[in-house]
Amino acid sequence: MVMDQFKAILPQVRALLSSAWPAQVQGFLDGLLEKNLLSKEYHHALLQESDGEALARKVSLSLLEKWDLCIGTLIQRVGHSGNKLQTPRMDGVSSRSRATDQCAAMESRSLAEGSYLGLLQSDVDPIQLFHFYDQPLATEEEIEFSSDPDTDTINCDQVNRLWNAIEDEGTGEAYDRIAALAEYMFSDRHLETEGIFGNIGPDEVVNENIDAMTEIPQKSQKCQKRLFPDDPDPQSDSWETKRRKPEASPTIPMGMEYSSNLVTVSSSNNLTPKDSLSPLPGQVAKPSLLSTEETFLVPASSGGDAIVQSLPVSPDRHGSTSPFAPSAADMPNMPESSALTSQDRKTESVEQFCHALRKTYEDVPEGPTSHYYIDQELTRTQVEKNSKYQEKELAIQDWTERQKARVRWKEVFASTRGQKRETQVIAVLGKAGLGKSAWTQEVCRNWAQGQLPQYEFVFHYKCRSLNLPGNDYCLKDLFFRLCNHSLEENDEVFKYILKHPNRILVILDSFEELEGQDGFLNYPSSASPGESRSIKGLLAGLFQRKLLRGCTLLITARPKGRFIQYLAKVDSLLEVQGFSPEQVESYFEKYFQSSPSDRDKALRLLRAQPYLHSHCYNPVVCLYLCQLCEKILASEGPAQLPSTLTGLFVNLLCSMLKAREKGRSETWPRDCLASLTELAWELGQRHCNVLREDQFLSTEMKEFANFLLLLPKSKEPEMVFSTFLLQNFLGALRLALSEEVRDKELSRYLALTPRKKKPYDNWLERVPHFLTGLLFQPLSSCLGPLGGDEQVGLICKRRKVLLSYLTRLQPETLGPGRLLELLHCAHEGTDSHLWQHVTTRLPSCLSFWGVRLAPPDVYVLAEALKAAGKDFYLDLRNTSIDLHGLEILVQLDCVTCFRASLSDTVWLWESLRQNGEQELFRSSTVKFTIEPFKVRSMKDVDDLCSLVHLQSSGNVPTETCDPLPAIKDLKKLEFALGPVLGPQGFPKLVKILAVFSSLQHLDLEGLSENKIGDEGVSQLSAIFPELKALETLNLSQNSITDVGATELAKALPSLAKSLVTLSLYNNCICDTGAENLASVLPNMVTLRVLDVQYNKFTGTGAQQLAASLKKCPHIETLAMWNPTIPHGFQEHLQQLDSRISLQ
Repeated sequence: MVMDQFKAILPQVRALLSSAWPAQVQGFLDGLLEKNLLSKEYHHALLQESDGEALARKVSLSLLEKWDLCIGTLIQRVGHSGNKLQTPRMDGVSSRSRATDQCAAMESRSLAEGSYLGLLQSDVDPIQLFHFYDQPLATEEEIEFSSDPDTDTINCDQVNRLWNAIEDEGTGEAYDRIAALAEYMFSDRHLETEGIFGNIGPDEVVNENIDAMTEIPQKSQKCQKRLFPDDPDPQSDSWETKRRKPEASPTIPMGMEYSSNLVTVSSSNNLTPKDSLSPLPGQVAKPSLLSTEETFLVPASSGGDAIVQSLPVSPDRHGSTSPFAPSAADMPNMPESSALTSQDRKTESVEQFCHALRKTYEDVPEGPTSHYYIDQELTRTQVEKNSKYQEKELAIQDWTERQKARVRWKEVFASTRGQKRETQVIAVLGKAGLGKSAWTQEVCRNWAQGQLPQYEFVFHYKCRSLNLPGNDYCLKDLFFRLCNHSLEENDEVFKYILKHPNRILVILDSFEELEGQDGFLNYPSSASPGESRSIKGLLAGLFQRKLLRGCTLLITARPKGRFIQYLAKVDSLLEVQGFSPEQVESYFEKYFQSSPSDRDKALRLLRAQPYLHSHCYNPVVCLYLCQLCEKILASEGPAQLPSTLTGLFVNLLCSMLKAREKGRSETWPRDCLASLTELAWELGQRHCNVLREDQFLSTEMKEFANFLLLLPKSKEPEMVFSTFLLQNFLGALRLALSEEVRDKELSRYLALTPRKKKPYDNWLERVPHFLTGLLFQPLSSCLGPLGGDEQVGLICKRRKVLLSYLTRLQPETLGPGRLLELLHCAHEGTDSHLWQHVTTRLPSCLSFWGVRLAPPDVYVLAEALKAAGKDFYLDLRNTSIDLHGLEILVQLDCVTCFRASLSDTVWLWESLRQNGEQELFRSSTVKFTIEPFKVRSMKDVDDLCSLVHLQSSGNVPTETCDPLPAIKDLKKLEFALGPVLGPQGFPKLVKILAVFSSLQHLDLEGLSENKIGDEGVSQLSAIFPELKALETLNLSQNSITDVGATELAKALPSLAKSLVTLSLYNNCICDTGAENLASVLPNMVTLRVLDVQYNKFTGTGAQQLAASLKKCPHIETLAMWNPTIPHGFQEHLQQLDSRISLQ
């Protein structure tokens, strides 16, 4: 019996909790605690429960034997969710059969008799009436009637999809009216009274001639019992008293008045006129659910029963006759349309706060890269698992993939229609300095200008400003106390935010600057907005979708930082690529917009230094170069930029220090610079860039830091290093000049030795480049002006130590990532001996698979290849190299052969052909190879088809061999799409296979089941005459049956002079297929190995193969073990012919 009751309670609790908001669930649990139905300890444990099913079971167990006492709490606390709650019935009658009987009774009655009063008097559940009359509105699925507690009578998913669609279309007014109507229909305010008309006594009835007034409380008990099971038993004496018919009275009782043919009965036992409420003629007005007094209206009649008309059609809902979706005329006590929308409109205080917030973003001080902002396009990307370390990381996309995945900034925030609105987590990743922070500030400014209408509030946070101690922060603090807008706290605004989380955008900029970044997914957090917690608890609640559920959370971070552990939980993942060459010129044009002549001169200076030009994909470097060009053009000295990134920062720093001098007698404060480099290194090791007030040793040092633009934002209380590169440069300067650093420790900071973990992660990744540049470049133009002229001995000693370490390295043993690091260090050093040592020892075959090649990497690699003095083979696949970089490397004479993304290479050829660069086009087609080629995705199939199409279209140089060398020289092709994509991709592949006339190895297994089936084998067999060089054919694990084996056997003689190995391992070949294969074996004069293991032929098929084997002396091995052949029989065959293998 207890188990039956538990089974009846659990579905109702599950349905209720699954559709309720977290705050409603907490309110329900708090109500159970107030009624002493839960202990405090168990209440706290339930609040921490994250599994919805476990929570429903624990609550149901707690409510056993107490269901009648707590059902009121369920309705009152979570009644707005729209779930139908019922008292469990153990009468043995199924609820579905009761619903069927009720619907049948409804259908048998005439609508003319089904008046409002008649429906109230019926036994039909009102919620079922809602569905019965609204069936024509169902567009996606047919609504079934059921009172089964497992069934959610009101389809909340359909309502959510409707609301999301309305909001996405921008019809805010319609959305507001629907939301207000839903709140009106499911309002629980009427639960505060005794019950439906429960306060009406027999003495309050007008007379027995007004039967409608006496019948309503009499018949409404049945409905009340269903909807209010925690109210008194209708069979009690008090209810019997209310059911008794009052005696007739010829006069109107005291307290009753007539006005405009309307009579009102109030809860104060007095009837008062309601002039403002006017029902339609002949209608009975239903009680107001918005008022605390129970009010109903009847038409005043001289005698006889009140005539109630049929159900009207709602004018606001065409085709609907539902009494639960009435118009204003149907329900006089229902608020007008303006009243409904006003409940959801922003109040004056909310409007003022929103306006003030927009004003703060319009006036926000701009950062180092924001003043000359260039709109960057983001690319959608995804997460993939690193095959070497089994860790998830950002996928490396080809250039063509990035072009297809580009999105504008507005598309980032586009919501998905038809889905239940949940918290949307968006991550924007990119290397330091690529403009992520400037992009978020631009988003805020665009919102302030009205370009993101789906959000009413945007809150922007620098993560470094959230590194605060204490556990006394609640959700309200996040929007007022912690946000950098200095607006006053407003309870009304906060309530509006909680009510409309889907209209809130929260931006967390620079996640890597947040302390305690680990453990966000498992950090304890509750859904209560008023609970005090730490900053980490607040952010974890947002990220876990517990707090402010339904908002949009935008996070910017570096791709190799701590945030990588959360990538799998992100809904939308985007990547910042940096400036294109065209955007670099646009940036210079904006910077020098007041002087076009200076712009042209600055661009000429930039193009004269291609290495620095390649660094301009980084907006920060672009800004620094503009500043240095401006200083060079304003001076009378030689107009020339430095050749390295180290030289760029040395020149910038020296120019700032010279500007600091007030006279000849005053020298710039070298002590302040030394102290600042100490701070840069110390903070960098802690992954921090914030300078606190107590870290400055003197006022002079603070002024010096301010002068070096370390405090770019006036509204932020803390001082920060303006850019990542500047902090790295100052850290390297400390390693070069500080006497506290031991000489032997320098090699540890380079970390170029294989299998040696870098001690500084990726925060100080540019320190090795700057350190070698500072120590190896001429003292007079580098460390000398920065204080090195007083430490010549120290610098020379450290140069020798570093040179000894670098020359001991063997470039051929380094991985691609560390090899690029070594090349950058050698290039920054500008030391000819070091550069020659590194370049001459480069291996002739270089693969950079899995390493992103940015423009500076491409330039340094090209310079190293040219200096090596030998030929190279380059593998540039999976490097994300752009077309310009690919062209730079391909045109090198020392690169005799290269592999790259097939789609990128085809795009490059098309670009060269259109630009008329026929010579480069011809040489690149000769150098390009795809040997061997493995099909891993449908994109690979499409790319291979594109290559063949390029050949067939005639868009190749006439001097090029026909066919293209890449097509002609392909000897091994592996197909590994798997069982899902294999049957889809193989028909496309087989259409072009005949073009590869030199193909020797065709592997259609690829260590995975491709399942090309009999149809695929039939298609392949048709082109065997074209594959005259095929030596190895692997058809294992492809679901081939006797049909496919028969087709294969018919076509195999076409390969009789070339095929050496044939594998049909693990297919579905039976005796017929084995017999057909056996018949063709004597004709296969070059065949040496046949593998037919793990098929389904029996001893009969095995005997046919063994007999054919005797006629084939050229065959060396027949692998034939099958579980369908008796083991003894297989051993017998093996004894007859030792070439039969059973392994």
